[in-house]
Amino acid sequence: MAARTKTTKDRPSYRCTECGWQTAKWLGRCPECQAWGTVEEYGAPAVRTTTPGRVTTSALPIGQVDGRQATARPTGVPELDRVLGGGLVPGAVVLVAGEPGVGKSTLLLDVAAKSASDEHRTLYVTGEESASQVRLRADRIGAIDDHLYLAAETDLAAVLGHLDAVKPSLLIMDSVQTVASPEIDGAPGGMAQVREVAGALIRASKDRGMSTLLVGHVTKDGAIAGPRLLEHLVDVVLSFEGDRHARLRLVRGVKNRYGTTDEVGCFELHDEGITGLADPSGLFLTRRAEPVPGTCLTVTLEGRRPLVAEVQALTVDSQIPSPRRTTSGLETSRVSMMLAVLEQRGRISALGKRDIYSATVGGVKLSEPAADLAVALALASAASDTPLPKNLVAIGEVGLAGEVRRVTGVQRRLAEAHRLGFTHALVPSDPGKVPAGMKVLEVADIGDALRVLPRSRRREAPQDEEGRR
Repeated sequence: MAARTKTTKDRPSYRCTECGWQTAKWLGRCPECQAWGTVEEYGAPAVRTTTPGRVTTSALPIGQVDGRQATARPTGVPELDRVLGGGLVPGAVVLVAGEPGVGKSTLLLDVAAKSASDEHRTLYVTGEESASQVRLRADRIGAIDDHLYLAAETDLAAVLGHLDAVKPSLLIMDSVQTVASPEIDGAPGGMAQVREVAGALIRASKDRGMSTLLVGHVTKDGAIAGPRLLEHLVDVVLSFEGDRHARLRLVRGVKNRYGTTDEVGCFELHDEGITGLADPSGLFLTRRAEPVPGTCLTVTLEGRRPLVAEVQALTVDSQIPSPRRTTSGLETSRVSMMLAVLEQRGRISALGKRDIYSATVGGVKLSEPAADLAVALALASAASDTPLPKNLVAIGEVGLAGEVRRVTGVQRRLAEAHRLGFTHALVPSDPGKVPAGMKVLEVADIGDALRVLPRSRRREAPQDEEGRR
């Protein structure tokens, strides 16, 4: 009868150096002699070492390395070039992620057509649509070019074959989760498949000096789907954001080896495609002949770009014991803090018994603390039914003690407001250099800021039992 046991010669084991007791796993204390720290490994397989091999290129002093190979080439879309740091670098791999329907394919098809030329061919590979479907979108947005090649493939080997045939300078893969390699087990979109497909395309990009744009899916939480290794392997990670009910789309740089991650690209999605917005502040403002109660303007920073946004508030008598608190485009926690500060520090007690609705205009989302002062003034203006002065912007963070704190980029914010024609501003102390012709009022706390409301109308604000406004 043949023996069924296997030798364990190469299997590591552990032995107590005090009593010689042996075990198959490490223990901190020997159960035989009760000694601590005496169990050590022995009989482990020999460690394999890698012998030095022949180098592909010799190491050079960093000053002698040719940096011209990493010169960015414009894509033809200025807003995207702003985020990328000037354009696409040869050999760079960019991952573009966003929710379904936000406009990723539309934007990249426009980039593919504008980047194509006699010297630089573009290959657009789609794994989610047929070639005819992409052609219909290209006709609608005007993305037709003789040097733009289109292929519908979901096999990695076929994609690499197209690279040998077309020899493009730019490859757009829409999307990386739809392509699979027959040599790897698992369905397309799995961790092993995404890692293999991304690795093969990255190697091809580096070897050919070809720029690559990969479209990535996101999970229900908004994170990029697939292994986290994918974000580490690529050179640039872009996040495509936007509300499907609004026209505004934002492209943020999450990772960029060739530039800064502080820039934000603004786009407008419409029936004819997607276009860049060099001056998007007009989407966030409502031009009126006369000021309206409950509105206040502020200047927010999206990356390094200042944008003028409008905050609106409305208060009505509540018909239920627990008044409603509804927000849109604002953080509910920040609005609740401003309500508490106005009631305790600003002596406006009527807000606690009324339904309060606060929102932004144009679908912009204000999450930075610099919008606190504008939110507080909009709520106070709505409570007293008193409009704020015309052409006024408010910038500043409001603390729980009622103080108005400094924020970053005040000079850039004031310069943007002055460029758009605003003449008055409420800012924290020491704002720095002020644009010529602009009147800036420095406020130390919320009480100073509330003095911009006309006194004749502020007296009409509802009062509580102690007569506090």
